[in-house]
Amino acid sequence: MRVITGIARGRRLTAPEGLDVRPTTDKVKEGIFSAIQFQIEGAYVLDLFAGSGQMGIEALSRGAKRAVFVDNSQRSIRCVNENLRTTKLERQAEVISRDSYDFIKLTRQAFDIIILDPPYRHDHIAKLLPIAARKLKEGGCVICEYESDMEEPAVPEGLTLRKTYHYGSINVTIFDRPESEADEE
Repeated sequence: MRVITGIARGRRLTAPEGLDVRPTTDKVKEGIFSAIQFQIEGAYVLDLFAGSGQMGIEALSRGAKRAVFVDNSQRSIRCVNENLRTTKLERQAEVISRDSYDFIKLTRQAFDIIILDPPYRHDHIAKLLPIAARKLKEGGCVICEYESDMEEPAVPEGLTLRKTYHYGSINVTIFDRPESEADEE
């Protein structure tokens, strides 16, 4: 596992051991970041269920302004912190040891990019997506990674479906919060 491009390009990242963490493959990560490439520069990113932190770190490496990493596993938190040190991106990061549901419900922060890559087989995305939609800035996107045999997440109020990408046993669905029409004039 490595940072694909940007200022930390090529840096090796570690992942916490165990069956509850399933790092995103380079192929899927490259596909996601290609899809959102014009939204990354200066973005405020939330990496929920951070695991190794590789998705938020990739965003920082590509020009995101700040990333918040949330996970309730101490192994994951240690790994995220180690990976941030390795990539020298810790000054742009906030690492929070907390339940992802509690954080997303209670935070007053709004984000440009929200990454939802929870443990599989628990229906987390269906439960979290409507809450995440309310924490998303106009022009922002929510990225949902889930197993391909699961149903595509329903479009939450206020968001539009951009596209679902298929990568073998993994699907990625991206939702956008459109800019208000008053801003477009």
